[in-house]
Amino acid sequence: MVSVKKIVANPFEECTHVIWDETGEAVIIDCGVFHDGERRRFMQFLEEKELRPVRLLLTHAHHDHLYGNDLIHDRYGLLPEVHRDDEWIMTQHLPIRLSEIYKKYERDIPLPEHYLTDGEVITFGNHSLKVIHTPGHSPGSVFFYCEGAGIAFSGDTLYEDTVGSTNLAGGNYEQLMDSIDRILQLLPGDTVIYPGHGSMTTIARIKERNRT
Repeated sequence: MVSVKKIVANPFEECTHVIWDETGEAVIIDCGVFHDGERRRFMQFLEEKELRPVRLLLTHAHHDHLYGNDLIHDRYGLLPEVHRDDEWIMTQHLPIRLSEIYKKYERDIPLPEHYLTDGEVITFGNHSLKVIHTPGHSPGSVFFYCEGAGIAFSGDTLYEDTVGSTNLAGGNYEQLMDSIDRILQLLPGDTVIYPGHGSMTTIARIKERNRT
């Protein structure tokens, strides 16, 4: 059985997600915990649940989705994994963007050693997540789809009543619309969607309510 925990974090109210199953192995998706208190509470949650994080995944490489990567790297030795097409955001754009926002950003920014590809399967415990490349919000944006549990993590690509912005680094509206069309055809209507901001929804509700 798969369980999911959502933690709303940082000044941008980003959704950090943890997914795990009966084995205790867990995957952390978009670790955006920023303030000392929320970082401490996040670690307490992992420890109280006796979870063993085995992968640290990014739906994309924008700054609000990775503030806590240094914390997870220091505690568990995990490096972030992001789609290859967002490599330049991680290595070139991100340090500049953080210095613009915070003047002096003093935390480490762990860099990936492994870059994700479309169709790649990520295993944890008795379950798996499939990487679905959904460029548009950023060139390397992805969904993580757990078919066995009927859930997916959409990052900032898709929400119940709107879609991700395309005015940030690497955004492309035409690509975004193509990606959303692909997702809406690929995933069953009862698939539960956990977005990078806001409340969870389903593919069926998105089809009914999203007129973007």
